[in-house]
Amino acid sequence: MDQRPLGGSERAPLPGAQAVGRTHPDERLEVTVVIRRRDAEGLKTRVRDLAERAPAPRHLDPAAFETAYGATPADIAKVTAFAKAHGLAVVETHAGRCTVILSGTVAQFEQAFGVALQDYDYAGGSYRGRTGPVHVPAELMDVVEAVMGLDNRPAAQPHFRIRAETAARGARLAAATSFTPPQLAALYGFPKGDGAGQCIALIELGGGYRPADLAAYFAGLGIAAPTVSAVRVDHAANKPVGDPNSADGEVLLDIEVAGAVAPRAHIVVYFAPNTDAGFLNAITTAAHDQQNRPSIISISWGGAESTWSAQALASFDSAFQAAAVLGITVLAASGDNGSSDGVSDGQSHVDFPASSPHVTGCGGTRVQASGGALGGETVWNDGDGGGAGGGGVSAVFPLPAWQQGLVATPTAGRATPLSNRGVPDVAGDADPQSGYEIRVDGATAVFGGTSAVAPLWAGLIAVINANGGRRAGFINPPLYRSPNALRDVAVGDNGAFAAGRGWDACTGLGSPDGAAVTAALAAVTPAAAAG
Repeated sequence: MDQRPLGGSERAPLPGAQAVGRTHPDERLEVTVVIRRRDAEGLKTRVRDLAERAPAPRHLDPAAFETAYGATPADIAKVTAFAKAHGLAVVETHAGRCTVILSGTVAQFEQAFGVALQDYDYAGGSYRGRTGPVHVPAELMDVVEAVMGLDNRPAAQPHFRIRAETAARGARLAAATSFTPPQLAALYGFPKGDGAGQCIALIELGGGYRPADLAAYFAGLGIAAPTVSAVRVDHAANKPVGDPNSADGEVLLDIEVAGAVAPRAHIVVYFAPNTDAGFLNAITTAAHDQQNRPSIISISWGGAESTWSAQALASFDSAFQAAAVLGITVLAASGDNGSSDGVSDGQSHVDFPASSPHVTGCGGTRVQASGGALGGETVWNDGDGGGAGGGGVSAVFPLPAWQQGLVATPTAGRATPLSNRGVPDVAGDADPQSGYEIRVDGATAVFGGTSAVAPLWAGLIAVINANGGRRAGFINPPLYRSPNALRDVAVGDNGAFAAGRGWDACTGLGSPDGAAVTAALAAVTPAAAAG
């Protein structure tokens, strides 16, 4: 068989990882094959029209999207025939998601895709991995865009920080405060409303929630608990582990913040394995969910762009383009490790998926308030190992039209025009020293991190959508056209980048002014918001 390397599928071991032997040939796994779209260029044009044209095209429902931009039956048939020829079972096909999921043994996948799978140990545990590219038959080179799941290394990290009340942080700890999500919504001037009729999708890559925690939390706030549902993706499930410092902290932070701001929105939690395949499948499952029909997707997980394969970056971004056309607002935390994004090479890095141009990246601030009024905000940067909001300039994605003419200002040096996609787009309270009161695993703690900002904005968009009777959809272009809709944060830095007037690589356009954001998004034409 004439097998050829699939461009962008190359992988290398995690830093410090050691191969400890070949993966057992009888081990079973599932692999996600991403297939080309029926009209990929047409999808890009439609997204561009959403951003630039007036009146913009209508949002599509999942069925219409599948007809226009899904994988063709012929392409799906080619991939399923290839799989069966290698003894692989076809678990699922979904034309709208452009996905075929296959099941088989390690030996079968190694033979089918020309790879050698090995087990690796590294500082964080162990994983199944490979080096080099995946191979596909010559006749599928134009059909298959990605093959994910052969490698099951952790794809992302949650972006939350719990305030350590006993930490020796001197004056900062002495000046620390905390807020409930409704208090922050009031400080930011969120419009009145409860998000009724909206669905907020939360993407979670581990952990879980207990209904008793949610009931106690919302009762303590004096508001009705939202309806919360769990959706299993790739066999993952709602499995709380009983430790607030685990992924449980992320799950409860997301639910409680979004639910407290929009208590009558339906919160749907998509649980998936923490792999590139699981993460992608959770996003595409949510975007094309015809039962729950989310209007917002909130993502509080991510990793530095440099840790992702090119095929994963492209496949995720394509999924976010689809979400835009489906009228779904996608929000993602920009990271909690400042301009390095936790990479120890001395260079600046941005977090993905926040760096996708089709995602609204959410950065972090520290809030000061007095007498129920917002007193001011600075860039979140604890400066002593306590975390800082992520932001910078993408090394992967080109400069979008709506960021033309902006500059990034380094802390050392002169401001330079943005050359690529700038991150973040918006911001909100993320400093644990001005953090969110959250209940996790039976205990209350104060949380921070940009993980809190994404669900805070998700709640705001749900309220705006419900009040206006339409979906905001892709919000970056209208926000950049109305920068005064956000509260400029011009003080502080995140390491390599300094804040300044207007957009900056620390807090983007700034934190929300609820009434002004509502007005900016209302300028989206009814045609663009329908459907």
